[in-house]
Amino acid sequence: MTKSDFVTDVEAIRRRARQHIEEGAVIENYKANRETVIKLLNDALATEIVCVLRYKRHWFMAKGINSEPVAQEFMEHAAEEQEHADMICVRITQLGGEPNLNPEGLLARSHSQYVEGKNLIDMIKEDLVAERIAIESYGDMIRYIGDKDTTTRRMLEEILAKEEEHADELSNLLTTIN
Repeated sequence: MTKSDFVTDVEAIRRRARQHIEEGAVIENYKANRETVIKLLNDALATEIVCVLRYKRHWFMAKGINSEPVAQEFMEHAAEEQEHADMICVRITQLGGEPNLNPEGLLARSHSQYVEGKNLIDMIKEDLVAERIAIESYGDMIRYIGDKDTTTRRMLEEILAKEEEHADELSNLLTTIN
């Protein structure tokens, strides 16, 4: 296909843009099941919130000779997980849904667990487990969405890349401290 082969009916696009205007960003050719995508995103939101809370606790509770750089890593990860939660909330509302920020049932909706850890190494390990869960969950969501919702897929891919970075950093911390 060459550039000259690409033909679009601009008048039809303009006409469709005026139809169902109350749908906002979701246009007629949106291919995904919106309710399913919103549910997946709300589960991802719960996962991110649980991760924020766990990282924050670990930041406050980090003690010992190697605690300062590890605590700093926990705080950075908490801030980045909060950014992910915010991105997910924005996308949910763009899709016409409502972010589920209700603390009731938060752990049940989350893919990761909230494990406090007894010491610095336990904390790092628990955070690494949570990151590995997030990596697998986001990969599954990305494969499910495929090309049916490219905006959501790209957002999830961006979050996945950051979760992989977190896992790598935590793995390196374990190697350094052990």
